[in-house]
Amino acid sequence: MMILICIITLAIAVAAQWQVKRMYKRFSLIPSRSGYTGAEAARAILQTAGIADVKILEHEQIMGDHYDPRNKRLVLSSQTYHGTSLAALGVAAHEAGHALQHKAAYAPLQLRMAAVGVTHFASQMVAILPLVGIATGLLSSATGLTIMALAWSMIMVFNLVTLPVEFDASRRARQLLTQLGFITGRAEQNGVSQVLNAAAMTYVAAFVTSLLYMLGYLLPLFAGGRQRS
Repeated sequence: MMILICIITLAIAVAAQWQVKRMYKRFSLIPSRSGYTGAEAARAILQTAGIADVKILEHEQIMGDHYDPRNKRLVLSSQTYHGTSLAALGVAAHEAGHALQHKAAYAPLQLRMAAVGVTHFASQMVAILPLVGIATGLLSSATGLTIMALAWSMIMVFNLVTLPVEFDASRRARQLLTQLGFITGRAEQNGVSQVLNAAAMTYVAAFVTSLLYMLGYLLPLFAGGRQRS
């Protein structure tokens, strides 16, 4: 069963990554009519929301754009920072949307921030525990399955909470880009939506992956319990 789960989750992850790269590449070739860069769009969105304490930084990692809530930094790839394409505007506005969530104390974002430490520990457990169990044989099957199921459940909950955070940021991005005049017309709105929707599917894929792994370790425990009874 675990081999089947590995195959399914790998296929889901590869498909999601392929789709987001395809959409990003497609719409990175289509310039917006406004001609504004991603950095300019992000800066305008922050200013409109009255946010003056978030720095907008450039880095060279492709598609490594993110908002750092702890240090209040909006980090954009060079392609997004300088780009005037629909993809650049959509990604920049999405990350700026996280800054708006932070200012508004958006509950799912607050919960995700609080769960980062626990989730990081759980991620280490699911990576290390199988190797330790195989190498040492110190853990019984039931104990190992229980720990792995708990660890994956923590990761699954984190990924579940991430979904409204990402979908809300994309909703804000589409709305603000239109309101501020960075994109105009149905074609540009659809282009930005396709980029953001594809990116959102990577988070859906992460949630589905963690859910399947949690069930993969949980179901044998229930099966074993029924057999003993």
